[in-house]
Amino acid sequence: MAAGLDNRAIAAKLRIEYTTVRGHVRAVIEKLGARSRLEAVARAYRNGWVPKG
Repeated sequence: MAAGLDNRAIAAKLRIEYTTVRGHVRAVIEKLGARSRLEAVARAYRNGWVPKG
């Protein structure tokens, strides 16, 4: 998500089903208390969970 990939691209890169990625992305957004994918990524950066660069 932080790399800007959509669910289909993530699924292809990880060689898993699109629906699996979609479910995991929804779970991440919910657990972070975010309202969107963008907000979830921003929170991850702010908390240092994603390396900058």
